[in-house]
This record gives sequence, structure tokens and C-alpha cells, in this order.
Amino acid sequence: MRLENTLALINAKLLNKPSIELFDTICFELKKVRRGDLFIAYKNSDIPQAIAQGAYGIIFENTQQISDTEIAWMQVESVEDALLRLLRFHLIDRDVTAYDCDLITLELASKIQTNSKIVVTESSLRNSYNKLHEVEVGSTVLFNSSCIKEDLFVNIKPFVKIATEHINIIEQTLFETSFIYDNVFYERQLLSPFFIPFLELLFQFYKSENIIFSLKDFSSLEHFKPVFTDSKLQSKDFGASNKVLIFEPSFELISTQINFLNAQASWAKIIYIVPRVKARDLEDDINIFAYESEEEILDILINEQFHFALIAEKDKSLLNLVKERHRPKQQLTLI
Repeated sequence: MRLENTLALINAKLLNKPSIELFDTICFELKKVRRGDLFIAYKNSDIPQAIAQGAYGIIFENTQQISDTEIAWMQVESVEDALLRLLRFHLIDRDVTAYDCDLITLELASKIQTNSKIVVTESSLRNSYNKLHEVEVGSTVLFNSSCIKEDLFVNIKPFVKIATEHINIIEQTLFETSFIYDNVFYERQLLSPFFIPFLELLFQFYKSENIIFSLKDFSSLEHFKPVFTDSKLQSKDFGASNKVLIFEPSFELISTQINFLNAQASWAKIIYIVPRVKARDLEDDINIFAYESEEEILDILINEQFHFALIAEKDKSLLNLVKERHRPKQQLTLI
């Protein structure tokens, strides 16, 4: 990319008169900077090393002393906005179509095999940059506007919201489903029936866009994630115990998951563990336990009787704390 085009795209102030006029690639990861690159500095402290590795240009926010007048020094109000503008130009050139999806649909799509022109971005612009920069011409991108700004894309289309063809559930448990869709039988998928409405819309989208898909290597989602444990919260194999911790990182889904569990497992003792500041947002007539720390969660799980415990805004890494609790303490010896 030419220097003059870069300046126009990112609305930057050029602080010197460099001898270079052209950059090879855009880079914001210090370890990947090569000679001829344009480096986007999220931290000014990375700039000296980027120059040492051969960067021809630096994009930065805060005041910075010019140490090499041969390269281009470009100051911007926001490096994140500069990155977005540069990538947006690239995606326009690649004729990309984008669909704004909810987070569950994105995670489902990330676990379903499709062709290389379907790109799923589940994280921030910075973390998704390399994947988006490498898209093929005419690609379709699925994203969520809470992670990546809509401004990145020019051609945004609405994602389907009403299913006209439904999945036929043949057999189900709380955490597995066997079903038929479009005359294809999918046996014992690691997918709770809770997610079937989301999957119906995704399948319908694929079908309307003539996208071939496969669930061959489908794995369970991080939402409504079951972990079977014993009474001491030690992990067991799937289905090997009658005590299940269910982790849900998104509080927005908790109310619908409570309704799902009450309907599908009315026979079970179920407790709901939620952040204290959000407990008042839920109904009073269910078994809600509030927490402020992970230690409090573990105490609740140890002291309460239950079949299922739905834990809001946490993932299964919480169980690492259980291992720490059971780790033998080192004893000091006198010499």
C-alpha cells in the first residue's frame, strides 16, 4: 500500500518527510514484523523493536519521539479505528458480504464444516484481523456487532430470524440430540435441545445460500456446557454421574436456560448460581444462589444438594480451583 493512500484511509497526521513511499503488509503483532511492513503500535513501547525488525512505517496514538526519519511516522486518534479503516478497504476490494449474528449462532457455525468462503469471526477485530485479511474474493463473513463494529463492512445483510423448515428431533437428553433435517439423520450430536432453534436458522441460512455443510467433527459448545462430577467436584466422563455443573458465560441466556431446565428436568433438583449484582433480575421462586467470588461458588456446590447446577458468567476453568484446593500443601522441613 502506498503511503499517500494509507494517510487518506486512516486520517493520519504525517509527522515527518520519510524517504519511503510503499509498504509491503500491515502488521500489529510485534513478533511478526518484517522489513517493509507498516506497524500499528497498540503500545508505544513496541515501536523501537518494530523499527529494529525493519518496519517502514509506524501508526501510533500518543506522543512519540521520532527516532528514525527515514521511515513514516503517522499519528492517529485511535489505532483500533485505523486498523478498522485499513481492513475495511481490503474487504471492499474482496467483495465480502457480512451477516450480523448472535453469539450462539456464531459458535455453532464455527463448529460446522463448510467451504472456505464462509468465515466465522467470534472475537474482537484485533484477534480476527488475520483471518479476515486472508478471506477469498466473494467470501461471506458471519460476525457479531458486540465484538466487531458494523463499520468494518459495507455490504451487510440481515440474518434469517424465522425458521420455515424445522429440525425433527428423534431422541434427546438434556445435552445430546439425535435429529433429522432435510432427510439427513444426525445421530447423538453433542448439542443440547436448547440450541435447536438456533441450529434451525443456521441450517436454513446455509440452504438458502447453497452452502454445503457437515457436522462430521461437531463438538459441544462453550454455552450451556455440561461437566459431570462426583460429590467432591472431581470431573467424570460424560454421563458417568448424576451431578452436573452447567457453565454459561453469557448472563443474557440464563433466564431462557432456567425455563428450559424447569421444563425438561422437572424431576431434578436444580440450583442456579449467579453474580450477586444480577440475582435480583431473576425470579424469586427458584433456587438462586448469589456469588461474589469463585470460592463462594465452590462452597455452594460442595454444601448444596443438586442434580444440576447452572452457573452464570463462568466456564469450566473454575474447576481448576478445585484442583488447587485438593493440592497437598508443602511442608517445611528443618535442616
